[in-house]
Amino acid sequence: QVQLVESGGGLVQPGGSLRLSCAASGIIFSIYTMGWYRQAPGKQRELVAAITSGGSTDYADSVKGRFTISRDNAKNTVYLQMNSLKPEDTAVYYCNADLRSSWYSDRIHYWGQGTQVTVSS
Repeated sequence: QVQLVESGGGLVQPGGSLRLSCAASGIIFSIYTMGWYRQAPGKQRELVAAITSGGSTDYADSVKGRFTISRDNAKNTVYLQMNSLKPEDTAVYYCNADLRSSWYSDRIHYWGQGTQVTVSS
């Protein structure tokens, strides 16, 4: 069994910052790409940022220059530093990890339970 546990969400004023964390635990052989997605009310879930095991990153255009994704491979943890937050960043943020539980198992995408980020004055 694999679990992704997120933390760090909350309420912040426009222009403020938050740091999200997501730790993967359980039987893990190798983690490939880790990423953050978000879903606002009435909208589809969208990719915010992703990072490969080698450190290559990808960002949604809407967050480039404001958000930074990073990971600690030794801790199976991915982070999302969010600066200059805007009301339109309000959403539930989900962690995702593409991983194998053993050398012979298929790669599977796992999801965290989600953490609410609200940007409001």
